[in-house]
Parts: sequence; structure tokens; C-alpha cells
Amino acid sequence: MGQTAVIILGGGLAGITSALHLTRAGVACAVIERKRYPFHRVCGEYISNEVLPYLHELRVDPFELGPSRISRFQLTSTNGRSVIMPLDLGGFGISRYAFDYFLYQKAVSAGVTFYLESEVKKIVFGRDEFLVETEKGSLTSPVVIGAFGKRSHIDYQLSRKFLQSRSPYVGVKYHIRLRGFPNDLIALHNFELGYCGISHVEDNKLNLCYLTHRDHLRRYRSVKTMEEQILCQNPFLKSILNDSEFLTEAETINEVTFEAKSPVEQHILMAGDAAGMITPLCGNGMAMAIHGAKMVSEHILKFLNQPGYSRQQMESDYAKAWEQQFAQRLWIGRRVQRLFGSSTASNFAVDLARHLPTAANWMMRQTHGKPF
Repeated sequence: MGQTAVIILGGGLAGITSALHLTRAGVACAVIERKRYPFHRVCGEYISNEVLPYLHELRVDPFELGPSRISRFQLTSTNGRSVIMPLDLGGFGISRYAFDYFLYQKAVSAGVTFYLESEVKKIVFGRDEFLVETEKGSLTSPVVIGAFGKRSHIDYQLSRKFLQSRSPYVGVKYHIRLRGFPNDLIALHNFELGYCGISHVEDNKLNLCYLTHRDHLRRYRSVKTMEEQILCQNPFLKSILNDSEFLTEAETINEVTFEAKSPVEQHILMAGDAAGMITPLCGNGMAMAIHGAKMVSEHILKFLNQPGYSRQQMESDYAKAWEQQFAQRLWIGRRVQRLFGSSTASNFAVDLARHLPTAANWMMRQTHGKPF
């Protein structure tokens, strides 16, 4: 496979965006992705408008794909109490199936090398260089970006600390069609020990994605039975699940964790969910992945192009910048999550939004960034 300036492990939003950024700046990049595009991912598929200035700099216009434009947020409690609020900055809904493939095509046109359907078997760092082994061959590079998502076998290779705590959460996603659901609305519906997000993406489809506790699946032994017995206790979810046309089978992911992670591990610069994952109810993980790609790319360019700027300095500066940009968002997200997944807490959250909208809007703003 040979040698390249930067190896990127994972071809999701953070991986492809950083590859595109670096390649546009004249840096040769190779992306190792274990699947072949296009494919589905478990994701809320909503992106805050904060990303648009940067995407335009990269000559990427997501509105070519016809995404929904989202400006309102609905919150319901487990028993169906509801409130709708404006989203200050707004965003758009777009499927990962379409958007990742779109970015992949842009990256290929820009000159990025992709190794698809390739698994990373081993990573070795020595003499200021990485050796990355796959079943198809080996690559060497002075820089590696870890953009392999929420949980990967690479995390186990690196013995990352967050793996010491098992997570009880399971993520499930569908694409559906549903008449009457407003195009400009993203909704978050609570149910016992979980919550479900729903919003339009492209082609008049909706994304329905929820986080639940593994005990529900153990008890009911099937996703459908669990949905009938648990999710449908919320009347909004009951109506949605009963009236929808399901376009895809359930995509699932186990042990979704929101434990703190390190943005640098054994000299690998982490980006996207590999660096840290915000609770899905905050609906901004895609924007964070794109912003993280910008930050990691800028630090790598400084390392590659500025004499005297050491690896140690790059790693230290990137870790500090990542913490300054995202750590508070993740911390607040973990605490906001406590307001969801139970009758008492979710009713409190709805009442807070109804009677103290200023406080509710402030809380939402803390989990989002500013345009970059």
C-alpha cells in the first residue's frame, strides 16, 4: 500500500472532512474504511447550521442533496406532554447514507486515496512514524487521525480507558415515511429509560433514531416487541410507529457510551465520536465531528509545514483546543440527559421549557457551537 502524509482511520464525517481539508491544502491522505459507500449509520442525522461557513470553504454544499431545513424543536414527556420551541441557529436534516457518500465523492475528486472494505489489524508507532497494517497490506505515515466512530476494535487495541465502564445504552435507527410531520421540526420523544428523535431528511424521508436501555431488549427479546411495550407508552411515539411506512430495517449499535475520552491516544489524533460523543438528545454530534475535523486538520498542517513545531507541541495544542471547544458541551450534555427517560424528569423538562423558555433556550445553546 505504501506511504502517505496522513492516514485516517475511518471514513465517517470527521474522517472524510479532514481528508478533504488536508488534500485541498496539498497534503496526501489515505482513508481506511471497513465498509463500502453508501451505507447507513446509527445517527440522528441533524446538523446545526454552524457548519455551513466551513463546508462552503471546502466547496461542499449540502443543499445540493435537498435536505430539510429545520427551525423548530418539539419535546414530549413519557406520558405525552409537549412543548415546541424555536431553534435559534437552526439546522438541516440529511441522511448519513447520502451525505457521507456525497463527501466521499468530493474527496475522491480532490485526490484522496480510499482503502474500502479494509480492517485495521495493527498500529505501531516508532522512530517518529506510524505503521498501519490491514489485511490488504501496510501503510506508513508520520500522522494518524483516529476517526473510527463511537466504539471500534481499534479502541481495544489501544486499551482506551472509557472501555473499563460498560454502557447500558443501545441505539436503533430507521428511515420512515410519515404523512403530516412538519418539514421544519425536529422532535424528541421521551419513553421509559430512553428517548427518540425524529426529523425529516432528504427525499421526503424521516429519520427515526432512539436510545434505549439494554434491559428492555433483554426483557422483550425483540426490537419490535420492545417498541410496542415501551416506546408506545408515549402517545406521540405510538402514533408515529403505528402510522409510519418503514423504509429500512433497524440499524443498531450496542454499548453507546458518553464517558469522557482523550483526544490524543498513543500519538493518534482522535476526531469525531472517537474523541468524545455528545448525548444524542442534544442533536449536535454531526456538527461536532465536522468542527473537530477542521481543528485536527489545522494542527496537522502546522506540524507538517512549520519547522520547529514538534509532535509533542501539536498533540498538546490539539488536546487543549479540543477541550476548550467541546469539553463543556459534553459535560452539560451528560447532565441535561438526566432530565430524560423518566416520567418525573421528562415532565419537569417540558414544564421548564413551557414556563422558563429563556432558560430552556440557554441550555440548548450550551450544547451547540457558533458558526465556524
